[in-house]
Amino acid sequence: MPQVIALSGSPSPNSKSAGLLRLAVDLLQAQQIRTETFSVRDVPAEDLFHARFDSPPLQRLVTRIAKADAVVIASPIYKASYPGTLKALLDLLPQKAFQGKTVLPLATGGSAAHLLAIDYAFKPVFAALGATHLLAGVYVTDAEIQPGRAIGDGRIEVPEAIVRRLRDGVAALIDAIRWQEHLRSEQSREPAEIPLRAVR
Repeated sequence: MPQVIALSGSPSPNSKSAGLLRLAVDLLQAQQIRTETFSVRDVPAEDLFHARFDSPPLQRLVTRIAKADAVVIASPIYKASYPGTLKALLDLLPQKAFQGKTVLPLATGGSAAHLLAIDYAFKPVFAALGATHLLAGVYVTDAEIQPGRAIGDGRIEVPEAIVRRLRDGVAALIDAIRWQEHLRSEQSREPAEIPLRAVR
């Protein structure tokens, strides 16, 4: 069964981006995709600040990413970029941690002006980590997620238009995973034996 790592890059435990990630996880699980969720808050701030590559929580994340087929990363956008805590975490990952992975970025921001942050802030870092396939991603403004719409367990209510965009992003992720599985299956097949004709 395919496996996806869902990583929340928000330093806040109750952020809109984390709620968006939870919705994406629900959509993946509805399609029988196994998921595991991590957060930058799972790694102690002191380990991030002092760049402790041997941090046990960090090593658990590295191990899970290595075994995953894809990664979904959700983060708020502050001043046209993602939080420093997320950058600190990504900097501690192995150089090619995302090699062979499809990555779907999700982001929330104060206005539509930060829409291109996914292309200019996220994607260069993901490419440097070796991501094989970078999907277009989903960007949602704070105004599209009404305050006070949390419904528990990290979930939030969003308009149907946002759900459709998320569903499209998740569908693209699943398609990419299945295509990668197909390629691996083709590569693992032994060449067909070709009978040799007797030379007369």
